[in-house]
Amino acid sequence: MCGILAVLGCTDNSQAKRSRIIELSRRLRHRGPDWSGLHCYEDCYLAHQRLAIVDPASGDQPLYNQDKTVVVTVNGEIYNHKELRAQLKSHTFRTGSDCEVIAHLYEEHGEDFVDMLDGMFSFVLLDTRDKSFIAARDAIGITPLYIGLGSGWVTLNNQVGKATLMEFSF
Repeated sequence: MCGILAVLGCTDNSQAKRSRIIELSRRLRHRGPDWSGLHCYEDCYLAHQRLAIVDPASGDQPLYNQDKTVVVTVNGEIYNHKELRAQLKSHTFRTGSDCEVIAHLYEEHGEDFVDMLDGMFSFVLLDTRDKSFIAARDAIGITPLYIGLGSGWVTLNNQVGKATLMEFSF
């Protein structure tokens, strides 16, 4: 399983804060030792520690839609990704990752796409066009997703105790 961390609404966009987010993300490395990724957009950060199972060569995260305005970091597996990808004929995919369909489905269906996913997953999706986000997990809750709220910011991750949500002081 992968490690995901999102910090949204962080008013401090200094290099020190970016370094702190990278440090907290690295605490999840045991969940994903194959790749580390970070996407920053204004006051939003999406970090990922990848365990490469599906498309180990090109499925590094965070993942994007075609014009990179939709960003997603995912833990888990989308079982019906091939069927969903086949429905998105007008979209260009960069990877063979099962999770890349999430960004494209969001473009096509808005937040209602979550009900189309079959699998075990938790994710955070950031739409940079309006700075909105969606956080979701599978209906059974196989993959966890923890939320921490502060004064104007929110953090999400998939393991309490490693990148502890209470350690943030933005």
